Formats: sequence, C-alpha cells, structure tokens
Amino acid sequence: MLNKKNSAPTEDQEQITFVNCFRAKYKEILIFHIPNGEFRHKSTAKKLKTLGVVSGIPDLFIPEYNLWIEMKRTKGSSTSDKQKEIILYLNSIGHKAVICKGYKEAIMAVESVIGW
Repeated sequence: MLNKKNSAPTEDQEQITFVNCFRAKYKEILIFHIPNGEFRHKSTAKKLKTLGVVSGIPDLFIPEYNLWIEMKRTKGSSTSDKQKEIILYLNSIGHKAVICKGYKEAIMAVESVIGW
C-alpha cells in the first residue's frame, strides 16, 4: 500500500519488504529491528532513555556481520544529524553501518557484506 501523500512506499513498508526477503533467504541468520523512532508519551520516552535507548541508532541490526541498516523511503526522506553521527561512530569501531533508500538498496548492502 502506498502513502497517498507521497507515491513512494513508506519507510515501514520498505523495511517490511526487506526483512521478509532477508528472512526468506537467510533463515538461520538473526536480523532485528531497534524500535527507536516511534512517537511515545513523554513519560514512556523518559523511562526508555533511562533504560538506555539512544537516539539515532539504525533501524536494523544483523549481529553475525556487525551490520547496521538505517532504512529510508526512496523519496521524501532525510537522515538526521544524530543518525549520521551514530553511523560514523559504528563504522569507526569496525562495524558496517549503512543508510539504505528502499529495500533494494538494503539488499545491495547485504549483498556487498555477506552475499545475497
């Protein structure tokens, strides 16, 4: 289903497509979502922050390959300064962190790291 305001699939739709493709291809490899970006009540957000939630963490992580993926929609999205900072940090400590505009870029990123 496309977003009526913008004819490109939403970030969630792109991520769902990518995760489904990944899990179909690599059933034995763990991939998971870090739910950082959703709106929360102020008290919930404060509690999560004290529990260790960090702003800017990429959306997906594949621990076996230290691969972090920040998903974006193909049109009408931007990367925050905090996200860029976190991605630079992760890459500086030997992880691979990428920004992918759409599920096809995410597939290409995985392909470049582990093969598809």
